Amino acid sequence: MVKGISRRVVVVDSPDQRFFEQAIFIVRNDAAGEGVTSRELVEEARRVAKNYAGGHHGRFARLWRDCSPAVYTLLGAATVGLAWLTVALV
Repeated sequence: MVKGISRRVVVVDSPDQRFFEQAIFIVRNDAAGEGVTSRELVEEARRVAKNYAGGHHGRFARLWRDCSPAVYTLLGAATVGLAWLTVALV
């Protein structure tokens, strides 16, 4: 759908172009009224795009994501077994 409203956008090139070429950010209309410079808008867009593309969420998150489904199954079985043992002994 096309509207007759002009919008300001910031386009940031992707650091890793395997999947995405660019990120497009639509600037809020009231952002210019708050005294934000165009340089600050571009820097904020780069920071946000880098956070999403980088995926730096820590070593544990990366290890958990890369685990095999067998590990998830074993952890679930161990949790259920521990819960059953706790209930049975109490």
